[in-house]
Formats: sequence, C-alpha cells, structure tokens
Amino acid sequence: MEALERPQIICHVQQALNYTIHDVKWIPCSAKFVSLGGKSNGAGVVEIYSISGEGIEKVSEFGKKDHFKCGTFHASNLRDRHLATGDFSGRLQIWDLEDTLIPVYKTEKHKGVINAIDGVAGMTSGCGAPEIVTGCKDGSVMIWDVRQKDTPVATFRQSEGTQGRDCWSVAFGNSYNNEERVVAAGYDNGDIKIFDLKNMSVRWSKCVKNGVVSLQFDRKDIQMNKLVATTLESKIFCFDVRTQHPKKGFAQIVEKAHSSTIWSVKHLPQNREIFMTTGGAGSLCLWKYNYPSRRVETDPDGLEYGVPGELTLIQNSTLSDQPITSFDWCPEKTGLSVCSAFDQYIRVLITTKLNLY
Repeated sequence: MEALERPQIICHVQQALNYTIHDVKWIPCSAKFVSLGGKSNGAGVVEIYSISGEGIEKVSEFGKKDHFKCGTFHASNLRDRHLATGDFSGRLQIWDLEDTLIPVYKTEKHKGVINAIDGVAGMTSGCGAPEIVTGCKDGSVMIWDVRQKDTPVATFRQSEGTQGRDCWSVAFGNSYNNEERVVAAGYDNGDIKIFDLKNMSVRWSKCVKNGVVSLQFDRKDIQMNKLVATTLESKIFCFDVRTQHPKKGFAQIVEKAHSSTIWSVKHLPQNREIFMTTGGAGSLCLWKYNYPSRRVETDPDGLEYGVPGELTLIQNSTLSDQPITSFDWCPEKTGLSVCSAFDQYIRVLITTKLNLY
C-alpha cells in the first residue's frame, strides 16, 4: 500500500496544561472530553474541554485534595453521563459533571492508589447491572454495583499471607447477556488473570514475564473474542479468547513495538479489528488484526484449540519526546481521538481513512 493511501495520524490541536495528566476520556454523545490528573502540591484536578472552531476551550473544572489517577463513563447511561474516578488515596467516586460539589457515589475500601478503572452496562450494553471494576496498588480487584453503596459486590485478591502484586490494568468483557461477565486484570509481575463473575472463579491466568501496563477486550458487550495486553518492555500480546484449550489455554501472537513501555491499548469503537497503542517514546502505532483462514483446529484428543491470526502495522507517528500515557477514541466520530503525555500536553488527533478497513 502506498504511503499516501494509508491512514494518516494528524495532530489537530494541542494545548499545554499546568499539571500532570493521568487520563483523558471523551464524554459520550458530545464534542467534549475530560482531563484528569494532579498538581505539584498534590491536589487533584478534572478539567472539561470542548472542541470549538478555534481549537479547544476549557468549559469547566473542579479540584479535590488528591490526584485523580483514572476515570470512565462506561457504567453510566447516556442521559446522566456520570464520570467514575479513582484517586491516589484509594477513593472510588462518581461525579455529576453538572454539579461537582459532592460526588453522587463514594467509597474508600481500597488501601492504596487506584491504578485502573473500567465500567460496563449503563452506556454501551443492555445486559447486566451497571458495574465498575477497580484495580489497586494493594493487589485487590473490586467490582462495584453503583446501586449498592460502599460495599463491593466482588473482591479478588491474593491469598492470605502472600504479598499482593500491584494491579496496573483492568477491563470488562463477555457481557453479552444478563448472566455472563468477566474481568481481565494485569499485574506488575506480568500476570494476566481473567475472573469469571458468574462463577466467582479464575477462568484463566498466564504470566507474560513483564508488567502488564494496559489491556482491553476488543468489545466488552459480545462473547469474548480478542484480548490485547501491553507490557513494560515493548511487547503486545494479542489473545484469541474465543476458544480455550484445557492445557494450551488461548492462542496468542506477540509483537514488539515502540522500543519502550507500551502505555495503553484502545480498540476503535467502529471497528474492533483496529486498535491504537501508545509508547514511552511519544509514539503511536495503529494496528489491524487479520484473522486466520481457520480460527479453530482439533488436537489428537478431539479437543478444540484456537489458531492465532496476524497483526499488521498500518501507521505509526511520533508526537512527543515524553511517554503518551493515555488515549481515548471518540465513540461517535470515527478517527477522532484525544491523548495526553508526560510533557503536560493534551492533543486532539484525527486518523484518516479508517473507513477503508
């Protein structure tokens, strides 16, 4: 494919901020996004930005006493569009962005920084209860039903007497009916675990020998299809999680990219075979997953096992000399995205020609 025929990653607008940005998220059904982080004095800040003819403009902001680490809108319906946040003191809070004086939900069950958060139902899925998952520095993974105050509906942690590993990433998946749901969690020692919330058990675990910084299912509201995990040392693991062999587990492919920590992976909302990864050297890589001619084979014992596909690098770009630590696609406009980096810039990006895939 000729260079000009490939998608191009264009920086539409960038703006410097005066605080460390930990996460960015599009507000559903709007031309707005939020930036979450904290200032040098330890105070947390959330800013709301709107895309305008001049670029971007700040609409509002609010601050609290601790850095905000992560956020999600995915457990809220499109009418409310409440923002769930995790902070450095272990608080899970849910905010009505029209009135941010007091959170509409708050709990402090975690004993350390909430590193990662994800939501399901509410906005994207008509199946199951609106739930939030949080992953903490103390190694615990907690599941919250926003209708149940202060107490998690499920908790997964290390067994008594063992040192809990730092949980760096969490993601919901398999939420295709009212009974099924799983949570994937990635840890600092390279462990990836899939917890089955229906049976309250570990469905699958694997150690990739390097800290798992980010992971995401290609879609959370379908039967498990693919899971992508990224690590500290430049590796992308793509698992076909549709077929699980009793001994071999899930089929996988491994790709090396960015020559640095891969900070995040985000699948394109309009096409689950395309995803973006962001790197520690300020780089972006756009990937496409290509399925094999046969996804399932049978071993001599008659047991089915998965066959991995291939990853194709569609495009790459370097935006900064600092790590790009968070990234989010706009759910409504194909190719529109926002990212943040340790250089304290937020950037609105346009990726072209994604409709050709």
